This record gives sequence, structure tokens and C-alpha cells, in this order.
Amino acid sequence: MKKLPLVRAFAALCACAIFASFSSAQVGNRSPSEKKLVIDPVTGTPLTFLTSAPFGDSKIYQTHPDWTSDGQWVIFRSNRAHGNVMAVNEASGDIVQVTEKGFFGMLCVARHSMNLYLLRDMGAPARGGEADIQPPPAAPGPEEMAPAGAGPEGRKGPPGAKKKGGFAPPRGPFAVIEVHLGQIFADSAKGTMGPAESYERVCGTLPKGLRAYGDMGLDASEDYVYFKVAGNDVGQNLDVNNPVFSQYVEPGTNHAKAFGPRGMGGGPTGLASMNLQTGEVKKVVDVPFNIGHVQTNPWVPREIIFCWETGGKAPQRTWVVMADGTGLRPLFPEADFDWVTHEAVITKDEVAIAILAHRHPGLPADTPWGNLASTGVHPSGVGIVNLRTHEMRIIGQVPIGDPGHSIWHVNGSPDGRWAAADDFQYRLWIIDRHTGEMLLLASMKRIVPTGMPADHIHPTFNAESSKLEIQSAMISPNGHSLNIVVVPVPKSWIARNYGDHAPE
Repeated sequence: MKKLPLVRAFAALCACAIFASFSSAQVGNRSPSEKKLVIDPVTGTPLTFLTSAPFGDSKIYQTHPDWTSDGQWVIFRSNRAHGNVMAVNEASGDIVQVTEKGFFGMLCVARHSMNLYLLRDMGAPARGGEADIQPPPAAPGPEEMAPAGAGPEGRKGPPGAKKKGGFAPPRGPFAVIEVHLGQIFADSAKGTMGPAESYERVCGTLPKGLRAYGDMGLDASEDYVYFKVAGNDVGQNLDVNNPVFSQYVEPGTNHAKAFGPRGMGGGPTGLASMNLQTGEVKKVVDVPFNIGHVQTNPWVPREIIFCWETGGKAPQRTWVVMADGTGLRPLFPEADFDWVTHEAVITKDEVAIAILAHRHPGLPADTPWGNLASTGVHPSGVGIVNLRTHEMRIIGQVPIGDPGHSIWHVNGSPDGRWAAADDFQYRLWIIDRHTGEMLLLASMKRIVPTGMPADHIHPTFNAESSKLEIQSAMISPNGHSLNIVVVPVPKSWIARNYGDHAPE
């Protein structure tokens, strides 16, 4: 692996005239290592760029795992093979194409098997394309007020739109696909690849008229997936008098109205489950609003966390429910001035949330997002919510006056020791949950000051709590195209011991 200072890394990229080709766009296609070690110019942290060519790579959203169960491969999507899934071996740097028939929405990497689960529009063209990674057109738009690239697993178009770049309405039917990663990696290494169908299994197909929207989570037992749906009878039998959400329902209807300046958030929508062995589809719950960010508790079977997606602040962002539809409740009950976003399950009993403070207190108090929303006048920062006791603690926030303004996307280590967050300057922070110390781990200062990263860095810890994966445009010639990056937790932090006595 090459070790390059920042300027030399940029020069090396610019000097490359030829990049690896994925023109055949076939499963098992391999590309040589692009690994580069770049020292962060501000913090000195060694950043391992697992990809470094400016194709445009994107990590899985921070609500879902990125590493395969053996800890050797990182799953990502890329323009190397439009609309398809890629994997990079963290040790060797080898890059392997995982699908060739496309997908849309969230990628669900199994934690206990070498499988990947995804949604596919079976009526879409056979080749991978932009349309294949886009959710259906009625799905919500960008998840927040970000200037570029917002939204899990790619931007989502407005209803009925066909954008430049290939967005097209889905055709259906929608199927859940199981991809056998271990066999792909083994056959690709030997050069003995079979047809794509031999590495996949159709787990089941949604009933006609039931629309999937890409938001999907894999149960901790890896026998069910849960996903957002609309159509058919979704919402028709909604109990509008249910006190859990009756305050949000428009009088005389079964839905909530849109919230905020983006005209999003209205419903109804639902959660459905699919049995991965039988293909049986069942209703979990219907709600009057627009569901987003469907995720599961990786340690507790049948526990589902999701959000009310408005494209920004919601009246009540975070929700939890069990797979049989019981236990539906707000995860963190919000005040009108709370701007809560980017929830992520981090331990078996905890969910991290971001309470934003990115707006200046001098702005008008009453905005389309609500009175004093995200001005920092009220408590904000990385919040940790306990699923069992319902208690919440704020453990860190970007310092007052810092150019990052506020924490934005959050995550936490499975061992409970660390939390992580990015900010509005696309920088990475880490927090010691025992001591409260907050450290700027990586500034990722770009070489090229022009352009803007295609998306936020979305930090995710690995299963061993020793490192994070992010996406960054730090070494991209245009300052826009993203690469896959691994950032270590400082060795001095990992070596820390905690006790009740002050040090001598």
C-alpha cells in the first residue's frame, strides 16, 4: 500500500490517465488495488483510501453495516458499474463487482452469513443503470437541507420525474434478492465465474399493487427483512384515534399533512415484512406519515426503528415498533424546537440521534421548520437514547463558533465506548463516552477548493469498534467525486482503561 502525503496523493491521481475498466459490467469482474494511505493534514490521522479513482463511490448509509461478516470486505455502490454493487477487500485492495442486474434502495449486509440482501425492480432493464438504484418516484426527496447528495443510497427524484442521468419510474414487480457473496469472491479469485443467477436467490416478490420504496432492514436473526410500502390497502384501516399518532392526523382523513418547506412527510405509508425462506409478505404497521430510514436492531430480533421523513425537521422524527406491530411509540419524544435527525442503532439497547444546532440564533425565530428549530438556544448534540429505560443523554456537540456549526450524522461503537459524528464541514469527530472527550479525528481538507462533495461522510463503526468507514472527496481532482475510506480509532484511545479513581 502506498503511503503518500496529501499533495503527492493528489498528483498521483492526476497523473493517472487510465483507470480500471468495468465496461463489461459483469458479476465477479475484478479491478486491481487503488489503496492509498493519506495523512490528514490537520489531525495527522492515517486515512486508508480503499478506492481512489474518481469514478464516484458511495458507502452504505450509517444506519446499516458496511463490512461483510468475515470483516474482510467493504460493500459499496459505484459508478464503475452503474446501478450495481461493488466490494473492496480491505487487506488486498482488490475490487470485485457483486451484481450486474441492478438494485434500488438500501443494501443490507448480513452480520452472521456471507449474504447481501437488496430490493430489485424485476420489470426494469436487465442491465444495471441509474434507474435501478433509485427508489420509486413517490418516495421522499433528499433527506435534509444539504446542498448536495442527501438521502440514503442516492438522491430520490420528485413524483413522476425523469431526470437527466437515467431516473425512470419503476415498473415492478418488486423482489427481495439474496446475493451469495462468499461464492462470488471465491469464484472471482479463481476466474471461474458462472452466470449471475447462480449467485443469487429470489427470496420473494411483493404482491401486485404493493410498492416498495427502497428503505429496508434485515432482522437480527437474518430470517426476515422489513421495508417501507404503499399502495393496495396501506393506510385504509389506520386507527386515526390511536393516541400514539392521533395528534398528527389531519381531521377527517387517515394521513398527516406535509411538513416544512419541501412539501414532504405526508402519508399514509406502512412497514411490511418478508420471510426470506418462504417469501411470505405480511403487514407490520401503517402510519399516517411518510416512513424513512428503516433499520433493525442487529442484536435484538424483531425490533425495528424508523423515522418520519420530511426532508428536514419532522414533528416527531424517530419511532420504534416490533415486527408483530406491537410497541409502536416515539423513540425520543421531541419538543417543537428540537431538530432531530439521522438516528442509528449503535448497541443492543441504544440508538444515537443528532439534535442539530446549525442555524444562527439571530435568525427569525419562526421559520418553516418551526420556532427556534436548530438555533442552539436549546440543548443539542449527539444524543444516546436507551431503548429499554427511554432515557436520553447528550454526550457531545461541535464547539460554539466552530466552522462545522453542528454535528450532523451520528454513529456509535458496538462496544459502547465511542460515538462518532460528522459536521457541516464534512469533518469527522469521535467522542469517548466514558470521559466526554471529543476529538477532531479527521479534517479531510480537500486539495481542490472548488466543487462540493457529492454527499456527506456518514461515519460507521466496524463490528470490533476499532475503526470507522466514511466516504470522502478529499483526494478527488474535482472535490466532488467520493471514495471509500477507513479511519482508525486512535491506539491511545483503544488502550484506555477506566476506573472510579482519579489518576495519580
